[in-house]
Parts: sequence; structure tokens; C-alpha cells
Amino acid sequence: MKLQFKLALYNTLTKVAIIFFTGGVILISLEKISYHHISLRLEAKKNEFLRSLSSKRISQILEQNESFTDYNILKDDYIMLKQVKYEPITTVIDTFSTAQRTIDKSIDTYRILTCKFNYNKRTYLLEVGNTIDAVEELKNTIKGFTLVILIFALSLTLLSDLIFTKYLLKPFYNIIEHKLIRVNDPLNFDYQKVETSTQDFNLLDDSINSLMKKITDMFILEKQFIANVSHELLTPISIMSSRLENLLLHETLSEEAENKIFASLKTLIRLKSIINSLLLISQVENNQFNKNDIVKIPEIITEINEELEDRLEDKEITFINNIKYEQAIIGNRSLMHTLLFNLINNAIKYNHNGGSITIDDKVDNGLYQLEIKDTGVGMDNAQIEKAFTRFEKLDTDERESYGLGLAIVKSIAAFHKIDIDVVSEKNKGTLIKLKFNERR
Repeated sequence: MKLQFKLALYNTLTKVAIIFFTGGVILISLEKISYHHISLRLEAKKNEFLRSLSSKRISQILEQNESFTDYNILKDDYIMLKQVKYEPITTVIDTFSTAQRTIDKSIDTYRILTCKFNYNKRTYLLEVGNTIDAVEELKNTIKGFTLVILIFALSLTLLSDLIFTKYLLKPFYNIIEHKLIRVNDPLNFDYQKVETSTQDFNLLDDSINSLMKKITDMFILEKQFIANVSHELLTPISIMSSRLENLLLHETLSEEAENKIFASLKTLIRLKSIINSLLLISQVENNQFNKNDIVKIPEIITEINEELEDRLEDKEITFINNIKYEQAIIGNRSLMHTLLFNLINNAIKYNHNGGSITIDDKVDNGLYQLEIKDTGVGMDNAQIEKAFTRFEKLDTDERESYGLGLAIVKSIAAFHKIDIDVVSEKNKGTLIKLKFNERR
């Protein structure tokens, strides 16, 4: 999830929590305030009723009836007076409760004040009630209104946060798009400052520019070093090889001298091969190759099979090509040829006489996968971990191995964004899986 959406989601969830908390407090407070207000009204009505007991009309009602109920036309309020067993009362104590009452065949919920008092040596029970249906209706109205406000506030909050965070993080995404994505191409890096008023983004931009400037300088120095190595090392080696070859033409040389010259030539050839391999790895890792070719994998496999036919026959190895898909990628054909050549060559080099090499392919989740399987000496887990390390060689009798073949494979695979998976078991062979990240 992008940082922009994470910030918007965090802000929205935070505000949702605040709104819910505030809404809950409002509803609880509203209920308490409403009940308190009703209680005050009930106390006022009770006091007014008790004051009216001194009038002759109320006295006559009390003397003629054991109880009476009075309510308004809307049945929102009622007063009920009932004579009960006499008990001495010095202080009138009010008790509040919420209960249902039937008034004129209508059942409603009331907030009720109940108290007992003495009048003319008689004890009476007084109930003064006020309906709370209005309060409940008000609470439901506020709940509905709060829900509407909540949905509206959430929508507005999410939209505003997305717009604001997009504006706020625009310089950050510009840094990612125009700078961080191009770190693999130091020579074409854009050093222009990103326009922003945020100090942190300015610091990040300056730090990346400074770091890339150092990387570019080191990259240029490395390219110059590679060019110098190519000239300063390979040229003398070629000259020495030519001179040694000319010496071999002399008929006066003894057999011992010829053997020493042959050994020297072989050492120079080995040195030249190592230098060329290291130069190739360096050039690949520094992106000094183009990737504009249409590379057909089956075609390259067929070419390599023909090129290594003599080696296959020498070790009586069976080459089984089970490729089913006409897979083609955009890349560097020469490098892909080198990658597959090294893998198949290793499968021959470390295979047993009379063994086999099987080439399979498949498509998994839209991604092409090439598999090269041999019946050779195999590797244990420790060897698999070091297989792609430079100058790391297997414990075999193979003398022509310099430990750079798989290092070259790793560099070319990374250059083409190909994942490599190795499955191997000692003395049971090795399976190399090349997983292409370009969809078919």
C-alpha cells in the first residue's frame, strides 16, 4: 500500500474513533441532562401540588376519595394521589424511577417521582410522572443524524486526506520516480532539485543527489579502470603470446624448451580468459550492454547444442530438448547466449560419462520458466550457497574451471531480471531453474 493511502487511512480511522467517542459522550450526556431536566420539572410539579393542598377544593377531594389521577390531554404528564397506611413522616423523600404506566388505556414509559407525605393525620402516596417518549425520540433522531454526519464526515475526511496527502507527498513521489528509480543508470541521473517547501524532502533530495554524484564518479572511474585493464593487461598478454608462438617456430629448440613454452602459453591463455571473464562481469553489472534484441530461447538452445556436440559425444552424454514454448524476450542476445552456454557447459563438465542433460520449460502464473537438469556430481547445501561466488570451484578433477562461469551467469541474469533457483543433491545431479519475470 502506498504511503499516501496509509496516511489517509490512518487519519480516517483516527477521526472515526474521535467521532464515535464524541457521539457516545453526546448521547450519554443528552440522556442524563434530559432525565435531570425532567426530574426538576417533576419536583416543581410536586411542590406546586403540595402547596395547593391547603385549598378547600383539594381538601374536599382528599376527604371524599381514597385516590385520584389527573393527566393532561396529551397524556404527557400525570399526577396520582393514593391514600396508604399511616406512618409518621417528618421529611418528604423523593424517589425517581422509570417505568410504564397505563393512562386511559394507553401504555407509555414515564419518568416518575414518588414520595409519601402526611396530610390531616393521613399518609398519602404521590406519583408525578412525565413521559420520556420524547426523550427517546430525540435520542433516536440524534443517533440517525449522528450516523449521517459520520458517513458524510468520513467521506469528506477520506477525500480531503487523499487530496492533501497527494499534494504533500508529491515531491516525495517525484524523488522516487525521477531519482531513486534511476540509480541503476548513474550517467543519466537527474540532479535537478525537486521543488518542495518541506524541509525533510529537501534534505532527502540533497542527500540522494550527493550520494549519486559520488556513485557516478566511482562508476566513471570503474569504467576507466576497465578500459585501462583491457589495454594494459590484455595487450601485453597478446604480445607475449605472439612472441612465444614465434619461438616455437625455431627448429633449434629442444623438446624441454618447447614444453616450457607450451606451459607458458597455456598460462597466458588462462590469464586472458580470467581477465575477459572479470571484464564481462564488470561490464554487465555496470549496464554497459544494450537490451534491444529479440532473444528466442529455443533458437539459442539449439545453437548451443550444435556448438557443444563434440563435448557431448566425448562424454557420451544424451542431450534431451523438451522445450514446448516459442519463448522470446527483449534483451541482449549475446549475453543470453553466454548465460545458457555456461549453464549447459557446466552440466557437461560436471556430468558423468554416459549421463544426460534435459532441457524443459513451462509457464507458471503467466511467467516463463526454463529448467536445465543434469545427472552429474551435484552439490550439497554449502556448495549451493557459494555456487555463484567468484573463483568458487567444485571439488572435482576439472582443471579448466576458473570459478567464474556461474558468477557470469548471475550477473547476466540480474541484468535481464531473471531469478535463478538451484536444486541439487550430491551425486544425484543438479536442476537449474531460470524464472523470467517478463509475462508472456
